[in-house]
Amino acid sequence: MAQEKLWGGRFSQPTDKFVEEFTASIQFDKRLYSQDIRGSIAHAEMLGRQGIISAADVEAIVGGLREILDQIEQGTFDFSVSLEDIHMNIEARLSEKIGEAGKRLHTGRSRNDQVALDIRLYLRDEIAEITSYLDLLVDSLLFQAEKNINVMMPGFTHLQTAQPILFAHHMLAYVEMFKRDKGRMEDCLKRVNVLPLGAGALAGTTFPIDREFVADRLGFPEVTRNSLDSVSDRDFALEFISAASILMMHLSRFSEELILWSTSEFRFVELSDSFCTGSSIMPQKKNPDVPELVRGKTGRVYGNLMALLTVMKSLPLAYNKDMQEDKEPLFDTIDTVKGSLKIFADMIREMRVNADRMLQAAGGGFSTATDVADYLVRKGVPFRDAHEVVGKVVRYCIDEDMTLEELSLAEWQLFSMQIQEDIFAAITLEASVNARSATGGTALERVRQEIERARSGK
Repeated sequence: MAQEKLWGGRFSQPTDKFVEEFTASIQFDKRLYSQDIRGSIAHAEMLGRQGIISAADVEAIVGGLREILDQIEQGTFDFSVSLEDIHMNIEARLSEKIGEAGKRLHTGRSRNDQVALDIRLYLRDEIAEITSYLDLLVDSLLFQAEKNINVMMPGFTHLQTAQPILFAHHMLAYVEMFKRDKGRMEDCLKRVNVLPLGAGALAGTTFPIDREFVADRLGFPEVTRNSLDSVSDRDFALEFISAASILMMHLSRFSEELILWSTSEFRFVELSDSFCTGSSIMPQKKNPDVPELVRGKTGRVYGNLMALLTVMKSLPLAYNKDMQEDKEPLFDTIDTVKGSLKIFADMIREMRVNADRMLQAAGGGFSTATDVADYLVRKGVPFRDAHEVVGKVVRYCIDEDMTLEELSLAEWQLFSMQIQEDIFAAITLEASVNARSATGGTALERVRQEIERARSGK
């Protein structure tokens, strides 16, 4: 038999069974149990401190809530769909356990500000975990950069060979992306970390509550300033999913490169067998399923952002039942991001780099052509003229099926008498890489400095 509704006094008919199931959120918001209990304990302590309920009631409430927490964590708590959500499941069980004192817990608050508190507490905890996973991923990237510090590879634009770079420099590009992701998460946390409890249903409460006390007990540096906004604000959740979408975009870009690099055509890297699968029909296959799946899950997170934006786009103040739809996209985003980061950190650390193949590819595609142009500029040739000269040299090499390194000095001088014997030293891969020594460049010493800088947390 369905349990009696805690709000049922105004109603003369029971809730339709399907309506009950359709409107319930306990199936997914039960993961907020720890945050709900933490918030309720702080609220009860505040009520007692303010003389709104007795010290004996506070003691009974706190003790009862801690027992319920143990039951949930031990898996012995029965969640009821008829009680709709995590708040009413816990409150109803509390009243069963401790009697009338349990019914006093909800004094001075509403489920509207209660759920806003729970989500903020939950997201605050999850952001801390996500930033720790970002740190692990950055550490794996730095591990690969240090391990392969001298490995050269082609840098690409338009997916065409452009200029030689260090593999470590390429890894550091992703370090920069994930550092920005961490910064966005930390900045988002500032908007998450504000206490909404005390806003009541929408207009505050008539009881002499102390919101600052509750904020201090729960580790919130500040409280919300408008009760209407407090219960209807989900900007913090949207901001988080937006930051998560950018993070997943970075992972997806990296995934695309790993997928390409692990093909037989590239052979730049080999992913550990632990992160790949085979084919049911082709025995030779080793499929990069993890990066492919992360690439696919990126669209899922984008969808979650659009879903919540759409839910919120035309809601009048203050709380509306539509806002119950905030949790599933938020929870799914959290789970997806955490899983993707964790598996990526482990996969990158175990990845094997094919240095010889990368070096071979780095010398293809006339990758040092820009160095020839720069060489001519240093000889006094205007850059645009130098660019034209080198373009003609490349055309000549293509027609003769030669590389730049295979040209004789006499052939070089067919295009410019400014070119002398020192051209051959200027167009080696090592010279090309190490010439780019300005801040942010791919030169070996600069890359070493950037690894040290990243290690120091700067």
